[in-house]
Amino acid sequence: QLQLVESGGGLVQPGGSLRLSCAASGFTLDYYAIGWFRQAPGKEREGVSCISSFNGNTYFADSVKGRITISRDNAKNTVYLQMNSLKPEDTAVYYCTAHFEVITTTPKPAEALYDYWGQGTQVTVSS
Repeated sequence: QLQLVESGGGLVQPGGSLRLSCAASGFTLDYYAIGWFRQAPGKEREGVSCISSFNGNTYFADSVKGRITISRDNAKNTVYLQMNSLKPEDTAVYYCTAHFEVITTTPKPAEALYDYWGQGTQVTVSS
């Protein structure tokens, strides 16, 4: 079974940092684009960051650009989302998603593209 497991969420003060991890099993991460989405209560789910297969291209939402980086460690079959200078509005459940692609393309934060979803990890930014 193809699985994605998120970890690294928690409570952090404004201005703090967290690193979220997305560990994949049952498939080779190289051939999958990874997308991070988040959803806060009462709000639509939004794309935060994406990375194409083979680490070719990245995407960042304007709201997090400059504060978040995405990377992958293919040896560990894991993708990381490093979040710095966190704000209360970053509070949400963060989901790791994946979709297969043969050719690296410009990543898009479109939910319909992503076939596999993790269970999510809670990030709370509060003093």
